[in-house]
Amino acid sequence: MLSTMSTAAVAVWLSTVVTILSRSHADRNVYPSAGVLFVHVLEREYFKGEFPPYPKSGDASNDPITFNTNLMGYPDRPGWLRYIQRTPHSDGVLYGSPTAEHVGKPTVIEITAYNRRTFETARHNLVINIMATEEFPLPYQAEFYIKNMNVEEMLASEVLGDFLGAVKNVWQPERLNAINITSALDRGGRVPLPINNLKEGVYVMVGADVPFSSCLREVESPHNQLRCSQEMEPVISCDKKFRAQFHIDWCKISLVDITKVIPVYINRPDPGTGILPEFGEYDPPSESLKSRDYFADFLVTLAIPSAVALVLFFILGYTMCCRREGVEKRNMQTPDIQLVHHSSIQKSTKELRSMSKNREISWPLSTLPVFNPVSGEVVPPIHPDNYETTSMPLMQTQTNLQNQITIPQQRPSGKWYS
Repeated sequence: MLSTMSTAAVAVWLSTVVTILSRSHADRNVYPSAGVLFVHVLEREYFKGEFPPYPKSGDASNDPITFNTNLMGYPDRPGWLRYIQRTPHSDGVLYGSPTAEHVGKPTVIEITAYNRRTFETARHNLVINIMATEEFPLPYQAEFYIKNMNVEEMLASEVLGDFLGAVKNVWQPERLNAINITSALDRGGRVPLPINNLKEGVYVMVGADVPFSSCLREVESPHNQLRCSQEMEPVISCDKKFRAQFHIDWCKISLVDITKVIPVYINRPDPGTGILPEFGEYDPPSESLKSRDYFADFLVTLAIPSAVALVLFFILGYTMCCRREGVEKRNMQTPDIQLVHHSSIQKSTKELRSMSKNREISWPLSTLPVFNPVSGEVVPPIHPDNYETTSMPLMQTQTNLQNQITIPQQRPSGKWYS
């Protein structure tokens, strides 16, 4: 019995160790074309079978799974390849547009799936073999900005097919391909508020082999350009063919004819080997340095500003001290009538001040003696006779009084009370 239990425990332990380790699968090869949009969906259902089952049925189908993608031997993906996954419960998508520089060079992408509930991993490689196309690039390219779509919604095959069908209906080309898809957030757009089911927006670039149709050229008319400058929607005759499913901002459409674009060649210097050239031996300066006279520098930096400050000080002192008029000189230059008037005002002011000190002011009611009707005592005011009444407060505290005067009770004539 014990041996059976120990064997089962060992088996469970081994299975646990095995599930934590990563699993590697056979390489998957894809063959995109240069200049054509490449989309590869990382399906969660494909990786769910790689994780071991659990006792509770249905748990494996709800496990959150995220993906990590990188170029083999490097921490990130190639520059032309992007990856997006909204939530751990949605599929991941690799998308991008390879260029002619990558033709004939297999690109190995390592895809690692993480089970966020059990911390298990599964891994396989995606080999991207970029093929050359006969017509690359397509000469006429138009980029549309769709406001009511997110990038992962636009990458769905049926949605992208509907959009290309609408573009082909208004353009009528013989060959039409989706070149690239870019989220508006990658172009500097802002994250929308989570209200009213707002979308981030997506830029879709398509290419064709025929010139642009008259409908697409309508946005270049002066009337529509004026409306766009006033932040108004332009009038496009073929907008109704997109409006049912796609809300296009026609002011942001870009029409490029690459046959008329002048290429710009940048002459880059030879990077070289990275080794500095030989300059010979290092020759340090001599130990015996010549003396230098700093007296002229001293005069310029210290003596001259000090002399200027001293001159200004004397000028200011002469102006403030030696140029004063004085009282006698001022009186001599003042008319006599004005001096008499000023003197009479001063005398009147002094007389009023002296009279205000000697005047009698009636005591306020709050300073009169307080009569107690129960004991018959009269409490005198706390101020002395020579107290200056002008600074006396209206309300005073009648506490800690030493002198109290008792008023004899008056009795009516002919009546005595015991």
